[in-house]
Amino acid sequence: MFYPPARRRPKGFDELTFYAEHFNTVEVNSTFYGQPRADVTRAWSDRTPPGFEFSVKLYQKFTHPRMFKERVAGSLPAGAQLGALLAQFPASFKDTPASRDYLAHLLRAFEGYPIAVELRHKSWSDQIGDTLSTLNGFGAAWVQIDEPKFRFSIRQNQLPNVKSFYYMRLHGRNAAQWWKHDKSEDRYNYLYSGDELKEFSETADAARRLVKKVYLYTNNHFSAKSVANAAMIKQQLGEPLEGDYPPEFVERYPEAGVTPSRTSDEFDLRALDVPAHRRR
Repeated sequence: MFYPPARRRPKGFDELTFYAEHFNTVEVNSTFYGQPRADVTRAWSDRTPPGFEFSVKLYQKFTHPRMFKERVAGSLPAGAQLGALLAQFPASFKDTPASRDYLAHLLRAFEGYPIAVELRHKSWSDQIGDTLSTLNGFGAAWVQIDEPKFRFSIRQNQLPNVKSFYYMRLHGRNAAQWWKHDKSEDRYNYLYSGDELKEFSETADAARRLVKKVYLYTNNHFSAKSVANAAMIKQQLGEPLEGDYPPEFVERYPEAGVTPSRTSDEFDLRALDVPAHRRR
């Protein structure tokens, strides 16, 4: 939906390059399932403009920090800045002594890197003082998330906990399909309304006055709804909507406020996982 149909793609069309014409950062999801080769991560830089940033998820069964440093962080050239490292924990990761020890070990292993931690179980917010003490001690950002709320879901105030950067992820509010779905992507089948997004746009606008950098990622990627919402957030923040969009996308999501390419038969290509917006 977001990328032009195959029949209208010119020779050499690249999805990452196209994406980078519209947004200035991306959250890489593939590294959650395995570590890419160094030549793969170097190619990311070649296909994106200077200043484009990659926030990278840590491997889901992470046990070897050195492997990540050698394959990903160490292989990104200066032109492709490493945004933040995302340590995403499942809802089953509860606040226990063993969990705190593991979290501290992980943060210690990546000391010196900008790292954001996503915690989902309410036990972490129940002991908010201890959680903040752990995160702040390593300069780690507590990821602020929006997702369906259940009795065990974490509760957050959307405030930044460190001055270096702020990290927010919007997963959608599809409570009906969050746990029961035919396909895993069904849980992200949710389009935020303009009114729902104002809360996050205003939060990002306030946060950027308190921290050096703000990362806001839309993860409701079902049928490019994340792109539509990311475009809406940019508008609410007064940011220009850059790049061309396929007519099909414009027709499907008029609330996004984007304009189609000049004709329906060709794309202006002058200039991955999850759409995003970064504010300095």
